[in-house]
Amino acid sequence: MTLKERFRKFLPVVVDVETAGFNSQTDALLEIACIPILLNEDGVFYLGEALNAHIEPFEGANLEPSALAFTGIDPNNPMRKAIAEDEKTALRRIFKGLKEVRKAEECRQCVLIGHNAHFDLSFLNAAVLRTNSKNHNPFHQFSVFDTVTLAALAFGQTVLARACKAAGLDFDGNNAHSALYDTEKTAELFCHILNSYPMLANALHAEPSTVELTDNNNNNK
Repeated sequence: MTLKERFRKFLPVVVDVETAGFNSQTDALLEIACIPILLNEDGVFYLGEALNAHIEPFEGANLEPSALAFTGIDPNNPMRKAIAEDEKTALRRIFKGLKEVRKAEECRQCVLIGHNAHFDLSFLNAAVLRTNSKNHNPFHQFSVFDTVTLAALAFGQTVLARACKAAGLDFDGNNAHSALYDTEKTAELFCHILNSYPMLANALHAEPSTVELTDNNNNNK
């Protein structure tokens, strides 16, 4: 089974964002990291190449002090400002890289995988609107895979660090709340669950769907 067959032409991409609050409309997006999930010839899922960015707060963005204290991100740090990109540049660079992987895997769209995935998707969609990047966005508008649900099913755990430990994966709390680190750990957890829990036998014999995968397809709800 190829990757495109396994997920109905979705390319699974693990995403994590670090933000300056919980409101995707008003609070700044500060970091984003994306890792595509690939499938080798032996049927083993593994992490693709990471794409990530430090992002400058958009004009007028709210910077909630408690959120900054939680993540440890200082938007005014000179070293950070030296490498930070504006939202439009960062998103379109990452989207371009993901589209190259998507085309190589013959997938139609990317689907966001996250730990509490709709939080990450809400900030991603808000940034897409702010930067007029809808035509560049490879992600499905509302479909996600959530590792909170998968970890609860597999290990009875919903916290990322605890789920990783239950899976036998290293997790360093000192590196948590970095978008790249959290994305790597979420991707490792997702691959571990997929590689450890095969599909149900009858799923392999399901009739192929003729429904096109689009953002406007209500059958994905």
